[in-house]
Amino acid sequence: MTTTAPLEIEAFDELDAILDDLRTRYDETPQWEFCEGFMAAVICMRRPVEADEVLAALLATPMAGDAPDADGGSFTDAAQKERFLTLWNQRWLEVRTALDSEVDSLEDDRCYHPEVMDIRGAVAEMAPSEQATFSADELPAFAQVWALGFMFVVECWPEEWAAPKDKDAAKWLNDALEAVVAMTEDDLAKPEVSPLSEDGVPSTSIARLNAFGEAIWAVYDLRELWKTMGPRVETMRAVATPGRNDLCDCGSGKKYKKCHGAG
Repeated sequence: MTTTAPLEIEAFDELDAILDDLRTRYDETPQWEFCEGFMAAVICMRRPVEADEVLAALLATPMAGDAPDADGGSFTDAAQKERFLTLWNQRWLEVRTALDSEVDSLEDDRCYHPEVMDIRGAVAEMAPSEQATFSADELPAFAQVWALGFMFVVECWPEEWAAPKDKDAAKWLNDALEAVVAMTEDDLAKPEVSPLSEDGVPSTSIARLNAFGEAIWAVYDLRELWKTMGPRVETMRAVATPGRNDLCDCGSGKKYKKCHGAG
């Protein structure tokens, strides 16, 4: 796909519906906000990741050629999987284009704007009788689920996120990841603003909103860092060769010069 047309609200609703359906068969299927953070992290990774590997980690669906796991995720049929991937790829290109754009303000239309929800704000606007069905302690803070999705990728592919040997690059990586990790924590400060609406019910602290901005810039830093570093290079290790009069390591009982060292 080459189009970077942004997903419309209806497309995100469709993604939510597919995830809801997957959740009927696998209750650990995440919400889209988690997927959004997961996607950003995969885009920032040092190496490309194939679709099947992404879906296996994110939705616990089987890899190509593997039998479905009774305790894992599964699409209803090939058409549902294809539709999910079509919408996923469209959003992927949109996010990747934003992260590769040179922007100097979060207000720039080209800037990466994660698709996140203000759950606490939505509940605060409900009638008191409806609010009673929610536990305030269980409501995620603004962008917390997005950050958890991002860090899940770091946990799934730790070798791709290992600190580089260069001290400056290692610090760059650490500082950026710390900014995202900060968003995985709860917002315990007094609600002062509505993050998604100028006239909404206050649900988020200003400190949290500022931290979210820092996390967005951190994602830009991570994208730039790994693009600069390139794919991870495997370390080549020399295999010790037996001496000519040593026993061959194949287990034949012969000296190496009379076995695999002959000729």
